[in-house]
Amino acid sequence: MQPTLFQMNQPSATTRRRICDLPAEDRPVYRLNHAGSGAMTTGELLTLILGTEEGPGLADDLLANFGSIHKLAAARKHQLMKVRGIGEAQASRLLALVELSRRLQDVPADERPTVSSPRDGAKLLAPKIAHLQQEELWTILLNTRNHVIAVVQIYKGSLNSSVVRVGEIFKFAIEASAAAIIIAHNHPSGNPSPSPEDVQVTREIVKAGKLLGIDVLDHLIITTQGHTSLKEKGQGF
Repeated sequence: MQPTLFQMNQPSATTRRRICDLPAEDRPVYRLNHAGSGAMTTGELLTLILGTEEGPGLADDLLANFGSIHKLAAARKHQLMKVRGIGEAQASRLLALVELSRRLQDVPADERPTVSSPRDGAKLLAPKIAHLQQEELWTILLNTRNHVIAVVQIYKGSLNSSVVRVGEIFKFAIEASAAAIIIAHNHPSGNPSPSPEDVQVTREIVKAGKLLGIDVLDHLIITTQGHTSLKEKGQGF
């Protein structure tokens, strides 16, 4: 049987780097204490998180097989566990780290940022949805001064007018007495260009907002390559 690409990328147990193989000044704990976390490589930081003797080699394998820290952050548990040496506990630790990183991007409860441009909205939501492998629809609820009231996940799955219930989009806005909303969803493909379906759904949402007295300020498409404002493009508005 021919080995798969993934199998061929896996180093043998005898070639995997260990902490004891590194010079004392190159070991991650030493580097952290003497150079600071900002000077450390991604592999060194991963080694500290993994916390095992084979941490340097495991970090190498994770980055080699997933290609980048962003793709690693989007991986599911079963995908992480395909890397030799990553068991359920290690995979769970990595997933917990990613989730903590995402939560650090959340708006603190005692702060209400202002969204005054598409870039502001994209900056708020990109850490949550840009790297997801499945489409998700979110809404930013705003008051009359464009201060953020809340950021809410509405729907998971491809944006399609036959399955997206417009009423669900405005449910939280009505409950929060929001004056306006910005809707946004991600494109896992990385292409931020709107599809005809995106434009059609936007048109229906904008129409419903006018009936309810809630302004739909924009519809953003967010990807790892950037974002697109349908309002700026005049599509659906």
